[in-house]
Amino acid sequence: MNENDTPRYLAPFHPKSLPHFFTDVLVIGAGLAGLRAAIAVDPKLSVLVVSKDELKESNSIYAQGGIAGVLDPEDSFDNHVHDTLTAGGDLCDPQVVEMVVREGPLRIRELMQWGTQFDSQGGDLILGREGGHSHHRIVHALGDATGQEVMRAVIAWARKLRHLRLWEHTFTLDLLTHEGICRGAIVVHQKYGPMLVWAKQTILCTGGSGQLYRESTNPAVATGDGIAMAYRAGVEVCDMEFMQFHPTVLYIAGSSRSLITEAVRGEGAYLVDRNGYRFMFDYDERGELAPRDIVSQSIVNQMNKTRFSNVFLDLSHLDPAFVKSRFPGIAFACAKFGIDITCDRIPVRPGAHYMIGGVTVDTEGRTSLPGLWAAGEVTSSGLHGANRLASNSLLENLVYGAHAGLGASSAAMERDDDFHALSMANLPVAKRDEFLDRTDIRNALKSVMWRFVGVRRTEQELLESLRSVEQWQKYVLYRQFDEADGWELQNMLTIARVIVRAALRRQESRGVHYRTDFPQSENANWLQRLTFRLDRPG
Repeated sequence: MNENDTPRYLAPFHPKSLPHFFTDVLVIGAGLAGLRAAIAVDPKLSVLVVSKDELKESNSIYAQGGIAGVLDPEDSFDNHVHDTLTAGGDLCDPQVVEMVVREGPLRIRELMQWGTQFDSQGGDLILGREGGHSHHRIVHALGDATGQEVMRAVIAWARKLRHLRLWEHTFTLDLLTHEGICRGAIVVHQKYGPMLVWAKQTILCTGGSGQLYRESTNPAVATGDGIAMAYRAGVEVCDMEFMQFHPTVLYIAGSSRSLITEAVRGEGAYLVDRNGYRFMFDYDERGELAPRDIVSQSIVNQMNKTRFSNVFLDLSHLDPAFVKSRFPGIAFACAKFGIDITCDRIPVRPGAHYMIGGVTVDTEGRTSLPGLWAAGEVTSSGLHGANRLASNSLLENLVYGAHAGLGASSAAMERDDDFHALSMANLPVAKRDEFLDRTDIRNALKSVMWRFVGVRRTEQELLESLRSVEQWQKYVLYRQFDEADGWELQNMLTIARVIVRAALRRQESRGVHYRTDFPQSENANWLQRLTFRLDRPG
C-alpha cells in the first residue's frame, strides 16, 4: 500500500450541505490539557471545547497517583530535573524538562485556587513518592483518585467562563486545512450531526492511544484519534516507538484492566512472584522504586522464569488502616473479586498505559502546521524522552495546556484577515457491499500489537505485525464510515502502522522500547528522536 494514497479525510463533506460554526479558538479534547488550554484563552475571544464523550471520560480523570512538583523545602528543582532526565533514557529535551519542572508548583497552586482539594494533614500537603523519584513530591487527592478530584475542580471552573462553550459527545473526524494552514475541524455532534467548525486557531488535546493494545489501563476513548487526524493533515509526529507500559495492572479474568498506581510501591508494597519471592532487587538496586521501564521488564522476566501469567503486589506488611485510607479506590476494585488488599496478594502484570510519542510541539505548544497547537498526551514535547517519570503527565498537561492556550489566544487576536468558510470539499466514494466485521478487526489489531509490539519486540515479530496492519488498512482505510467505531478503527490502524515502523527503525533498546534482538542502548547511532510526516504530492 502506498501511504501517500491514504485518504486525506475520513468522511465526505461539502460546505453547501453542512451547518457551519465559527469560533476564535477551537479546543479538541476536554481532559486536563484541553480544559487548561481553554481556560488560558483571553476572555475577549470565543472558545469552543469539543469532547468525544462526556467531560468525565478522559485519561485525566482516571489518573490515580498524582502530580509531581517541587513543594518540599528539602527537595529542589535540580532534583526533579535530574530524576526526569535519568528516567528518560538520555532522550529528554533538557530545556523542556527545566521549563516544566520550574513551572510545576505554580500550576499546582492554580489548581488549589480553583478548588482542588489535595490530601493534607495539619494544613500541609501530603507528598507521596513514586518510582524514579528521589524525594517525596507527589501531591494526590482522595487517596488514589487524584484525576477525579482535579477534573471535578477544573470542569467546575471552566463552566463558569462565559466565553467558553463545551460540546460533549462530539466526535472530531479531521482537521480542516487550506493552503498549509489549519482552519478548524470537521466534527460530528450528537444532536446536530456533521458540522464544519471554522477557527482562527485550533488546539489539539485528544489524549493517547492505549486502546491499540489488548492489555491497557486506558478508557475506551483512547484510540489515538488526535495523532491520526494530525498525521493525515501532514503534521510531524515524533517518538512513536515509545509506548509506556505500566508495570502493575490488575490481572483478573473477567475484570477490567484496572491500574494499580505507582504510589502503592511508593508507600512500601513489595513485588513478589508466584512463590512469594521478592524479586525486584535481582534486577535493580532501587527495587520496587525503579523507573517503570525497568520494573515492567523485570516483571516480564520473572513471569518467564516462573512460567506464570502474572506477579503479585504484597501490602500485607503495611498497616491495614493506612492501606485502606491511602488506597480506597484500589481496595474497592479488588474487593469486588474477593481480594482484601491489606492481607491478600494483588495479581498484576504490565499493560499499555501512556503514549510518549505524538505530535511534535515546541515549548509553546506549536505544531509543524500553522494554526494548530497541541498539549498533553497527544504530543511529543521532549519532556519524557524514552520513558515517562511517574506523575509527570498531569504536570505536562497543566504546563503545556497553559502555554498552548496562551499562544493560540495571542495568535487569534493578531489575525485581522477575513474569517469565513472556505470552498473546500471531500467527495463521497462508492459504498462497498461486502460485510466488514469492524469489531473482529479491532480485536485482532489489539492482539497483534500486544503480542508483537508490546513490552518486548523483535524484527521478525515487528515485520509480521506490519504485514497484518497494512493488509487491514487496504480494505478499511478507503471506506467512508458513518459511525464512530469505523472512524476509530481507521485511526487505530493509521497510528499502529507508524508505531510499528518507528519500532522497526530504532535498532536498539532504550527506555520503554525494548528490542530483544538489539538489547543494548547505542548512543553512537540512536541518541536521536525519530520523526514521521505524511508528504503528499503537491
